[in-house]
Amino acid sequence: PYTRGKERSRLPEDIIKEVTDLAKEGYIEVTLLGQNVNAYGKDFKDRKYTFADLLKDLNKLDIKRIRYTTSHPRDLDDETIEAMGYGGNIMPHLHLPVQSGSNQILKRMNRKYTKEEYLDKINKLKQTVPGISLTTDIIVAFPGETEEDFEETLDLVHKADFEGAYTFIYSPREGTPAAKYENLLTEKEKKERLLKLNKLINEGYLKGNKRFEGEIVEVLVEGFSEKNKNYLTGYTKHNKLVNFIGDESLIGTLVNVKIEKAYSWHLKGKIV
Repeated sequence: PYTRGKERSRLPEDIIKEVTDLAKEGYIEVTLLGQNVNAYGKDFKDRKYTFADLLKDLNKLDIKRIRYTTSHPRDLDDETIEAMGYGGNIMPHLHLPVQSGSNQILKRMNRKYTKEEYLDKINKLKQTVPGISLTTDIIVAFPGETEEDFEETLDLVHKADFEGAYTFIYSPREGTPAAKYENLLTEKEKKERLLKLNKLINEGYLKGNKRFEGEIVEVLVEGFSEKNKNYLTGYTKHNKLVNFIGDESLIGTLVNVKIEKAYSWHLKGKIV
């Protein structure tokens, strides 16, 4: 908020029309994008219309896939979780940045939720959307983070069963209150914490991918793999990267792929 200014919500009629038009043009997937999509509609003065309402309306449209990012845990309400349970074109993947598992650090970050509240929402999501894939953002070495605080983050990662995360060492951003906080950790300590966290996150990546071995998954083909031009690449409903051999004509379409092997960063399969 300090750097990007006040949030503004687009009118739902405009969003619904845009998605409808994109579907008619042949687009298969859209992403609802915002700094905090869960706060959508809170600035409307003439109506009560929330992000959950938008998801429910988009769920009725003839477009195959809807994703959204980024979510703020503070504003992820039961109605949005319920809307995700509608399934259909609402994808069973959610990126929900937690940043830390320590209540003390979350308070210093001004995140306005606790570890317990975050895990409660995770459990509700898992009950409402069976098999949902959850990813997150985590910052280590925030000013004032003790070893106990860091262990709380590792504990949260264990309990949440994340299937991926963007992880960072804290760096000051000018104009934010945290930029003035004192950080007593050495560079070595910061890197050690990041490495320890990443080891755990990478185990979650592999575990999350392994569950699809032997399964037939729907893949939206995006193009050729950058690392091997003999392979096509695309994403499943759960936002898993899949590589497989196929013809260039499949780019931009949905295909069924049987997963033969799961790796930490991708799945390998064969067109059914």
